[in-house]
Amino acid sequence: MRSWQIERRKRTRHLIELGGLVVKAGIVDLTGDDRATILGALIWMADKLKGEECERALALWSEKGKGLFEMEHATDAPTTSPRTLQDGA
Repeated sequence: MRSWQIERRKRTRHLIELGGLVVKAGIVDLTGDDRATILGALIWMADKLKGEECERALALWSEKGKGLFEMEHATDAPTTSPRTLQDGA
């Protein structure tokens, strides 16, 4: 296999995993799969990361994400929890 094919597969897997996070967070269901809304939310998140509240937002979001991963791991079942979005920074 050529190196460009390997890199393309790595990139594809990475993008699929990121899309899975959007589903896992419940964003797809909560927005009715409205891609403009999802993109707008991601832009809002990026703006937060560029602002003064960057560290606070990262800490809050990291804690919420780790909590969902831990809950999922403890039950050994995929979990979708819209509650992770309620207290957004």
